[in-house]
Amino acid sequence: MRVASIDEGFEQTFWDYVSQDPLHYYFFVLDLKQRREQTKILLALEGTKVEGLMLVYADYIVQLRGNRKAVEMLLDRVDLEEAELQAPLDCEDLVLKKYRPKAKHEMVLMRLRKDEEIIQINHEPVRLGVEDAERVAEIMREADPEWWGEVTAERQKERLEKGFWLGIKRDGKVVSVGNTQFVDFASNIGVMATDERYRNMGFATSIISALVREILKKSQMAIIHVLADNAPAVRAYSKVGFKPYKAYLSLRGDIIRS
Repeated sequence: MRVASIDEGFEQTFWDYVSQDPLHYYFFVLDLKQRREQTKILLALEGTKVEGLMLVYADYIVQLRGNRKAVEMLLDRVDLEEAELQAPLDCEDLVLKKYRPKAKHEMVLMRLRKDEEIIQINHEPVRLGVEDAERVAEIMREADPEWWGEVTAERQKERLEKGFWLGIKRDGKVVSVGNTQFVDFASNIGVMATDERYRNMGFATSIISALVREILKKSQMAIIHVLADNAPAVRAYSKVGFKPYKAYLSLRGDIIRS
């Protein structure tokens, strides 16, 4: 088995392979199409057969797919001091040999096909803009300090400008927020967070429903990545029609130097 970059004449091989299961390779497809200058993709090849793939985005996010041998070979090419990695669950031991985790979870990819949606909007969300950046960042940090603890208002302004964000406001203040980025084959709901004082009021279900409604005007499918042990979130997504598709190891950590 050998490792090669798609830039070495293997780009068509890559597209032929990922087109068989584009949801499984969602971020590979998205980043290569939209942010190629920040994206590196390597293939693990046995002859001409693809056994695994690795995406490195912005020298920080690493996505791994494939069998154990392929993942091990691809991991050997990673030398980032800090990284956020997603890998097959059965490769957890390989990742832990390379990176010391600050946070580690099982992540579930859920999907919703067009005509399977169960729209439930009891609180109509509004479109958010850059003026909401500080409050959105605050909600995200409080909702999940482990993953969003370093989100700033300045960074959030950029995300609000580029993405589609909805929120529910009470007394003029954002109390629940969600977002997506529209992609033709499937759009991913990337953030869903609610102020803890306003939970269990149906706000998340309303925002997810509204996002799905907009997504399915442009895409054939909506997807979302959720922590497997986040039962309230899984219930909220399931109520709208999402079903589990695949599971991954999700880890954020520091490289282990011998």
